[in-house]
Amino acid sequence: MRLVQVFVPKDDRDAVREALSEMEVEFVFTDANGRREGSLAEIPVPSGAVGVVLDRLYEAGLDEDTYTVVTDVEEATVPNADELEDRYVEGPKGKRGAPNVEIRARAEDLTPDTATYLAFAVASAVVAVGGLLLDSAIVIVGAMVIAPFAGSTLSASVGAVISDHEMVVDSATSQVTGLVVAYLGAVAMSVFLQRSGFVPSTLDVATIGQVGAFVTPNLLTFAIAVSAGFAGALAIATDLPVSIAGVAVAAAIVPAAAVAGIGTAWGQPLVVAGGTVLLLMNIVFINLTAYLTLVALGYRSSVIPAVRESADVSLRSGAYAVIVLLFVVVVAVTALGTYQHLVFEQEANDGVQTVLDGEEYSELELAGVATEYNDAGAFSDEVSVTVTVGRSGDSEHERLATDLQAEIDNRTARSVRVDVRFVDYQRAPATGDGERGVRWPFDEWRPSLDEWIPTSARTSVA
Repeated sequence: MRLVQVFVPKDDRDAVREALSEMEVEFVFTDANGRREGSLAEIPVPSGAVGVVLDRLYEAGLDEDTYTVVTDVEEATVPNADELEDRYVEGPKGKRGAPNVEIRARAEDLTPDTATYLAFAVASAVVAVGGLLLDSAIVIVGAMVIAPFAGSTLSASVGAVISDHEMVVDSATSQVTGLVVAYLGAVAMSVFLQRSGFVPSTLDVATIGQVGAFVTPNLLTFAIAVSAGFAGALAIATDLPVSIAGVAVAAAIVPAAAVAGIGTAWGQPLVVAGGTVLLLMNIVFINLTAYLTLVALGYRSSVIPAVRESADVSLRSGAYAVIVLLFVVVVAVTALGTYQHLVFEQEANDGVQTVLDGEEYSELELAGVATEYNDAGAFSDEVSVTVTVGRSGDSEHERLATDLQAEIDNRTARSVRVDVRFVDYQRAPATGDGERGVRWPFDEWRPSLDEWIPTSARTSVA
């Protein structure tokens, strides 16, 4: 419950009393001993009904700048509290989620002011570039912690479910601006490291482990994006700490943006394309999953009815329509790019497995398959596949790369360059039980026990 205390001037008292009576809201008027003549109205209402009640009072003529205090109430006895909640509270009923007014406030609180937001976006990208080039996962986690994208990303979904077009437009603008600034910051940091000699300009950045992990979209990165959107929406609609979900959201955004910046500085368009598609995939599915999660939690408003109700032409509604259209286009393009690469990756994996299952390569053990982003020939007609295998013998297997290339070419209908990396190892087989008896720890203690325990004291078993 909330207790709304509002100063009501003498001239507005009758109108406010009539509005509250029509809403069937309990209220008490007391004389206000202030600079102006009037009364102080005390109105206990459900948490989610504060905005509705105040809006009705403003429509009745009460000045929006009047003295207003809203406080939490530990316990209150209001005869029709349940009826008021069913009638005026927007959002899920019961304890499944916060009312619309609260999730709006939480989403707004997550996004700092513009200057701070852009500064943290650049800082997180710079730290992420350092972590990627150092191949350090812990540094990349640090970049995720300081990333400011949780609020700007989740605000779009919140605005969509509560029919707040302005919040959707602001969120979309913040997301685009923040990502562009983060990308430019990553490019600047990468160029500085390259030109200053701290990182060799001839380095093949795609071979760095952490860079390679964020250069191609796959089912695992897709699962991360979906989980981040779900966790963010669940946190913002409940009492869970949103900062934890913010790290998950940043995990799907910051490294991909930094990889795109690194690829730009090193002039590797496939790295840029892969990082960009991964970034767009994560952004799209975080927003979409967060929206669907809020709908599943019971938030009743949706985009389509909101558009129908406010079909009047205005700058805001036009911007809202453009954003929805762009979102649909980005979803289609991203889904197509992601799908084509996932299919290519699956076919390449199946081809590698088929070749290694042959008798000629039975002694090899597959350690990993890394596929370059399949851009469908936009930047290059050639795609790279790196296969890492373990071997314990001295066989060179000179035809392995050629056999893998032929099989993958046949399956994917693409020109594929195959690199094979061998990891040599030795293996000492375990000694079998038949070669030596099983020795128990008790056997080491037996001589000492024989000295201390007489033979006559031992229990004999017939």
